[in-house]
Amino acid sequence: MPASRSYDPHPSYQPVGGEVMVGWPALAADLPLGPLVLAVDGPAALDWAALADGLAGAVRSAGRDVDLLDVRDHYAAAGERIAAQPVPAGDPFFTPLSQAQVADLFDSVPRPERPVQDGVVVVYGPGASLCGPDVLWYADLPKRYAEAAVSKGELPVGVNLGRPAEPGELVRLFYTDWPVLDRHRDAIAGRVDRWIDVQDTARPAALDGAALRSTLAYLARGPVRTRPYFNSTPWGGQWAASELGFTPQAGNTALGYELIAPEAGILVGDKGGAQVEVPFQLLCVEHPEDMLGEDVHRRFGTSFPIRFDYLDTMGGGNLSLHLHPRERYMREVFGWPYTQHETYYVTAGEDGAQVLLGLTEDADLDTMRRQVEDAIDNGNPMPVEDHVQSHPATVGQLFMIPAGTPHASGAGNLVLEVSATPYLYSLRFYDWLRKDAAGASRPMPYEHGFANLDTARRGEDVTKDLIQRPRTLREGPGWREEVIGALPEMFYAVHRLVVAQGADILDDTAGRFHILNVAAGEGALVETHDGRTHTLAFAETITIPASVGPYRVRALGGDEVKIVKALVVEP
Repeated sequence: MPASRSYDPHPSYQPVGGEVMVGWPALAADLPLGPLVLAVDGPAALDWAALADGLAGAVRSAGRDVDLLDVRDHYAAAGERIAAQPVPAGDPFFTPLSQAQVADLFDSVPRPERPVQDGVVVVYGPGASLCGPDVLWYADLPKRYAEAAVSKGELPVGVNLGRPAEPGELVRLFYTDWPVLDRHRDAIAGRVDRWIDVQDTARPAALDGAALRSTLAYLARGPVRTRPYFNSTPWGGQWAASELGFTPQAGNTALGYELIAPEAGILVGDKGGAQVEVPFQLLCVEHPEDMLGEDVHRRFGTSFPIRFDYLDTMGGGNLSLHLHPRERYMREVFGWPYTQHETYYVTAGEDGAQVLLGLTEDADLDTMRRQVEDAIDNGNPMPVEDHVQSHPATVGQLFMIPAGTPHASGAGNLVLEVSATPYLYSLRFYDWLRKDAAGASRPMPYEHGFANLDTARRGEDVTKDLIQRPRTLREGPGWREEVIGALPEMFYAVHRLVVAQGADILDDTAGRFHILNVAAGEGALVETHDGRTHTLAFAETITIPASVGPYRVRALGGDEVKIVKALVVEP
């Protein structure tokens, strides 16, 4: 039996049917002979000038003439045509998700002529694939680079799509650029000739298109982990730095991205060697029924609908008091087809830690609104517990947080969020009068918050409905499966596998993906019916695609293992 191991921040998988190439000279040498138009498409946020210089220099060094065409120079002047208009008009916090296409940036897409003899025309920038190239490459930079810039308040010039010479804007990035660029990437992924990871623009790593698609097909049929990372926020703690070895970007490890599909990546290549990072979302685009299952795919399209992330306030502060949009509001105002239900599973905690959840029985909303506005306008503290209940953050307890429920994780917690995938809609009421490094307060979109506040569930109903006791679903020698959270209004349920030392439990995806996280104990071994195995250490998260079917989970180490499991349930 494999030994248990420590948390791996860089899980990786071997490519299928190819090898990772490194450096512009190797990529240039692999281009087809003869005159050709090469398109290099990709997101707005990467350093396109450095990419063009590196690639052109390598092509010239290979003895070929090269001409460069930056498609951004051909965007229509009215770049705002791709942005959705906020609802209500003038809202500074949010816009609906843009439904535009990258093609909408152009009045006319450039169509370069094929060069003479052995020359190469390199067309580059977001939308380059539209020019009708002979060869198509996609250059990618993970979204966490823009996220890191956001946390530092340093969104660079050119990070926004259609604005190559303007300073970055956060609302534009989240609600226009990312959805438009993601749709474009997904649409062309099936015909990309080479996938290029440009985290190091001077030394890119790449996988040819056929190997990319073979690798995706393989990964979509077995257990797979995404590359985790942690962001810093004003309330962040230190648990992931001290326990998992992450280096804080800005002083803390507040938000741990275990599996947030729109931003998650999978490392492909040699462990400790050359690797490319491939978006997890491509698994759902290229193999939706294998990954999601037929029923889930029918319901959610190619959107992977559940996320796992950590909220680390160990040695930090309280999260803001906030809630998330209710279903109809999410569709009509923000443009998501499903909403941001959440749950908090307490993985670790300090003595006396609390979770704020649900209205008190006698909460007065008019008073609450006045106090929210007084805190924003005059800097007066808000008596939060006059309006919202405080509950002990007992390790192993799950707190259900349906959309519209006011909540916050208190200081001293490590919370595993098991939630619906939408994650950019925190409708804040109060942030404890905190300031950021520049002395500014965080945005408080409290009008959206009050428009979504569920006033029906309060008092004892909060405890009864949202702080549920485990219910044994099935059990056997040395194991049991518990339901620790399920509500009629939420499309997913949270279970817990409890496996004794040396014991194992059989499970089956039954046509719907599972997500597992080792919440207590040293680790587990996941074994599929076709012989694939994957070790999972404490705090790690793994996806079991719907296509896996029957699988076994075996406890590793000398202690009982507790595994949090999430799955989509019947509508």
